[in-house]
Amino acid sequence: MISAASTKQLCHALKEWAIAIEALETGKIIILLRKGGIKEKGGHFQAKHRQVWLYPTYEHQKPQLLKPEFAAEVQPVESGWHPKTVRIGSYAEITEVLALSDRDRVKALHDYHIWNEQMVKERLDWKGERPLFVLLLRVYRLAQPQIIPFDKAYRGCRSWIDLVQSLSLKELTPVFNDDEYEQKVREITNIVKVKSQKSKVKTKMPNL
Repeated sequence: MISAASTKQLCHALKEWAIAIEALETGKIIILLRKGGIKEKGGHFQAKHRQVWLYPTYEHQKPQLLKPEFAAEVQPVESGWHPKTVRIGSYAEITEVLALSDRDRVKALHDYHIWNEQMVKERLDWKGERPLFVLLLRVYRLAQPQIIPFDKAYRGCRSWIDLVQSLSLKELTPVFNDDEYEQKVREITNIVKVKSQKSKVKTKMPNL
């Protein structure tokens, strides 16, 4: 476990389906696929932050868009439903952002994410002139997940939010060690063979 000596705080969060965050926290995946939320500036995804909390969402989770092993874990909720409290269990460093327009390259990543072919096709087809972004995340679990109240400021189809109350970056445990994570990054970047937007964030946990 990595224990921070200081009390550094972070409020930035990346919204993603709860099932995807669970897969990140348990080491089943290290990538997310994004096109961007409707309410985002310009209507497309931008890597606004590189160090974030992972904020789970439920409203748009659809089992029919997931691979079978993940679909079985999802219970659909009514449109507009939000939990009264939100579990924040992990922090992530977005170490690579890969912009893909070639469908064959996206298809080659099938084994590295949780979505089925229908979901990937829908994301590629939506605003098809724009690339699909592949985010590579190094994830750290909190020793004690934080339960925060839901706030209306968290609503909306957008990728980024700021938590009302910043959370402390203390006692974080990496899901993968340095060598394991770097090996997975190499596998993925070798598959897509595209130039990435290099992150300024180191893959090693910073001294906080």
